Amino acid sequence: MQTAVNNEEAMKAFGAVIGGHLSGGEIIDLTGDVGAGKTTLTKGIAAGLGIEEDVQSPSFTISRVYDARNGLRLAHYDFYRLHNAGIMHDELAETVMDNKTVTIIEWSDVVKSVLPSDHISIHITSPEEHVRHLNITAHGELSQMLVEKLV
Repeated sequence: MQTAVNNEEAMKAFGAVIGGHLSGGEIIDLTGDVGAGKTTLTKGIAAGLGIEEDVQSPSFTISRVYDARNGLRLAHYDFYRLHNAGIMHDELAETVMDNKTVTIIEWSDVVKSVLPSDHISIHITSPEEHVRHLNITAHGELSQMLVEKLV
């Protein structure tokens, strides 16, 4: 599936739609250049999960966890600064198995081996200054059902 957004608010709104459909256990892999909108999309997903807390990029902390609606949690990882996941590899492996946690991973190259076969990949490109194209790929049956809800 492909879609385009024309500004930051549209990116957050699309993320909120995604977040509204999540029920726990989903893994979303976000890729794109620096400044493409990965964290902005995550802020929208968090809003759709009922998170009112200010969602911040975990670029320096590597991970942040937020309490969401209905006892869910959002685990947000950013591996941009890591060349080797180290102990974070083990933490992530545990997190993606938790069916009460929605896991979002930015810059997942160093932890690809931990990603379950059923996950969603969203690649964001910016062909123009404010326009973002999102290429959404479902890997697995459950992820495919979620992506079909976004159409």
